[in-house]
Amino acid sequence: MSRPELSLSLQFADPRHKPLLPRHKVQRWIRAALELPGELTVRIVDAEEGRQLNREFRGKDYATNVLTFDYSHEPVVGADLVICAEVVEREAAEMKLDLAAHYAHMLVHGTLHAQGYDHEEDDEAECMEARETEIMLALGFADPYFKG
Repeated sequence: MSRPELSLSLQFADPRHKPLLPRHKVQRWIRAALELPGELTVRIVDAEEGRQLNREFRGKDYATNVLTFDYSHEPVVGADLVICAEVVEREAAEMKLDLAAHYAHMLVHGTLHAQGYDHEEDDEAECMEARETEIMLALGFADPYFKG
């Protein structure tokens, strides 16, 4: 199955994990979650920038793993994904996950948000998590929600 076209800007404000995130892998992971053509910017940030953006746009005073700023859903998905390197690294260590696999999950998660998926309500969360699991398995990663 061919994947939608993707125009990607990949930025490293925090370069600590740049070797884990070569452009071709980031494109592959995002394309796996895209349902329509996309124009996305992915910015890897440090905790300070992540916290500032989360506070400014969501009113939450802490750095989070991924922030999605979605601008359009159709006919082209337009979004910025901001991923906090420190948070992703800490979460991967706490959950004993491969760091690259956790980045892949955060990119898939953010890309789904960019297309209108959400997890505020239980039924939405169930649908989004099922889609994330399907995509991650297709990419050759483990189920990110399996607790076993």
